[in-house]
Amino acid sequence: MEMIPLEALPLIGIVTVLFNSEAVLPGFFESLAKQEGIRYKLYVIDNSPKDGGTLLSRELAARYGIDAIVHFNNANGGVAKGNNQGIALARADHCDYILLANNDTEFGSQTIRLLQDALVKDGESVATPKIMYYDKPNVIWYAGGHLNLWLARTLHHGQNERDSTYYATRCHVEYAPTCFLMLESGIFDLVGRMDEHFFVYYDDTDFMWRLKQKHVQTVFVPNARVYHKVSSSTGGSLSTFSIYYGNRNRILFVKKHIHGMRRFTALSYIFLGRIYYLTTCDRVTKTAIMRGIIHGLRSET
Repeated sequence: MEMIPLEALPLIGIVTVLFNSEAVLPGFFESLAKQEGIRYKLYVIDNSPKDGGTLLSRELAARYGIDAIVHFNNANGGVAKGNNQGIALARADHCDYILLANNDTEFGSQTIRLLQDALVKDGESVATPKIMYYDKPNVIWYAGGHLNLWLARTLHHGQNERDSTYYATRCHVEYAPTCFLMLESGIFDLVGRMDEHFFVYYDDTDFMWRLKQKHVQTVFVPNARVYHKVSSSTGGSLSTFSIYYGNRNRILFVKKHIHGMRRFTALSYIFLGRIYYLTTCDRVTKTAIMRGIIHGLRSET
């Protein structure tokens, strides 16, 4: 089989956003260094309050010989804004494809090439891998997904199930998280970039819905595997940060995209669910829920 010269391969811009990410960066950079059959440039956007992640990223890029631009924002503008900064840099460098990648992920040497093949060889526009829990590598976190507009929920197929051949079929999916998502660079001309109103959470749901509205399909590539240290930068799904933005942004998504009876049903489902949690949770969690709901209702989309 004839080897393609590296300079003849398409250029992938890999965008990753940091927030106090020092603990996970070594594994992420080691995974990048192992990649085979691709040509890429890394764009690191650091939203952390201190520049430790910036300095470590530069050190690791030099150690592994990775071509990287590392930008320290000195402020947390949110993951959506950080992704947009990286996308702009990658497109300015004429990257053919863009991979949005959480740095709390690790992956094998062929993972990115398999996603690239789906776009280059198979003519797809957007590709997503199978995502497993890092600490439970045989248990699925994401194996495809869809949106339920009646409930304003994103559902991960196979979540918390052991991996099996049932989730081994390539197919088109309605929803994919942007923690590891590869796209043609020109897609952003069609649907726009990430909506920075969302800051973090539901920014990917909003983006995937806009792809669907423009009839852009996303292919699930099950033999490309990623291992995700879920919610490592936000304190976990039960942190007040996650609770606040989860509630706020779910309502923002409803206000932006859902109309008529489906909007009424989605908001009713959200509010009824919160009433239950408010009767059982502690005072700090109650405050986070209420602030999220109020700010979601008041915010412009």
